[in-house]
Formats: sequence, structure tokens, C-alpha cells
Amino acid sequence: MHRNMRTTNDVLTLLDDLFAPEAHRWTADAASWWDGFYEDRTKPVPFFADKPDENLVSYVDRGLVAPGRALELGCGPGRNAHALASLGFDVDAIDLSPAAIAWAEERAEVPGAGARFHCGDAFVLTSGGADRASGADRASGVDGARGASSAGGAELAGPYDLIYDSGCFHHLPPHRRISYLALLDRCLAPGGHFALTCFAAGEGGMGSELPDAELYRQRSLGGGLAYTSEELRDIFSVSGLTEVELRRMRDEAPGSPVFGESFLWTALFRREARQ
Repeated sequence: MHRNMRTTNDVLTLLDDLFAPEAHRWTADAASWWDGFYEDRTKPVPFFADKPDENLVSYVDRGLVAPGRALELGCGPGRNAHALASLGFDVDAIDLSPAAIAWAEERAEVPGAGARFHCGDAFVLTSGGADRASGADRASGVDGARGASSAGGAELAGPYDLIYDSGCFHHLPPHRRISYLALLDRCLAPGGHFALTCFAAGEGGMGSELPDAELYRQRSLGGGLAYTSEELRDIFSVSGLTEVELRRMRDEAPGSPVFGESFLWTALFRREARQ
């Protein structure tokens, strides 16, 4: 008998396991896949270039977002985290992959200065210990020598003035949107901003457009999920976020100082300040 389903996290973990192992990209069990992805740094992957997203720079340049405390989800080799630090933000950045974190730290102009990089599952590291207490230790990943300590949940629980995600959200299965919205609820400060880039559905976009239920039948995310603009508005309105801007990312030439690919959405939302 295995009647051990007691918490929401137990249900989410069960749903994680409905996907084929090779489709898994979102908990620390997937760290080795991402390590393999980052192993060859010479691959022609556009976002391997050490330059920030065009929309992120634009938000700061236009005064839509002001320097403050920032959290980046799925930071990869740190291109956006380093840019935010250079713009005056106090930055924490999380990634599942030890290889990505190592590369990000190597890119720091001054070792140990600027952004702080944490290796592990963002849902766990920002939980203040709640997920560990409810049995999520298998997803906690490698809070290793380059990552957060075992107290990382308290350290990274916020509040943050900016939460930024460039390409993490679209690798989550549908049920993990619950975890994602909970992270925003507990970590984003009143009056703070949440900014996102993700695969766009429709002409010129990228990613799977299969209905959510079909993803479970196929046990695959098809390389990442595409979203319409209305779907993004609907998902994040649940967390009480107000849209500031939602548009396709601008294409940027290889020689540009910023990264841009038009198959992505860029979205900026704001949490209302408490009265």
C-alpha cells in the first residue's frame, strides 16, 4: 500500500512523474540534462552570447523598472543577472545546472562581486523551507559549493522588487504553473515588477501549441510550451498582476549589444502596492 498523498506538493510531484524522463527539464532531477546542454560553450546558441535581453535593458532605460532587489529564475550563464548588477540591482540568480552556474561565475568581472548565483530548484530555494518540510527534498537539487546553503529558502524568499525570467517558464509543465504563481505570490514585493520572455504561439513563434491535456497523454512538452498573449494575461492576472507591456521581442543583429529573437514574447507586469 502506498497511501502517502498528503500535500499539494505530493500531487505536483506525482504529476511530474507522468512525463517521460527525457522530457523532464524543471526540477533538480534535470540538472544533468542542462549540464549537457551547456557543456559545449561554442555551440551556435544565440543566448550563449554574453549580452542581456533587449526588453530588459529597455525597461530600465525607459524608467519602467528602477534598480532594487532582483531575482532571476533560470539564469543560465548569467548574461541578464550580470547586466542587472551592472545597472545597480542587488541580484540573486538561480539555475538547476551546476555547469551554467560555473559559467556565470566565470563571467563575473570581479570574482565574488556582483550577482549572487544559487544552484538548485527555484521553487525550493525560495520556499523558506516549506517545500522541504512537505517532502520536496528530491527536487531541492544541488545546493552545492557554488549554490545556496541549506538555509537558501529563507535567504531567497524575498521580497524582490523585480523577478525576471528569460526562458524558464516555457519549460514548465502545466501543473507547475501552480508552483510558479505561488513563487511570485511569496517573493514579489508590493509595487514590484515581474518580467518574462517565453515562446510565442502563432506565426513566427516557437514551441508546442498542443492543449495542456494532450501534453500528459504524450508525456512530453515538445521542447517547450508556446503561449498566446491572452493566455499569459489570464495566467498572471490570477496573481493580481497588472500588465505594463506585452509584445514580441525585437530581432537584434549578431553585432548588437543586446539579445533579441522575435519568436519570443516579452512581458512586464506590476504588482499593486498595498494601500
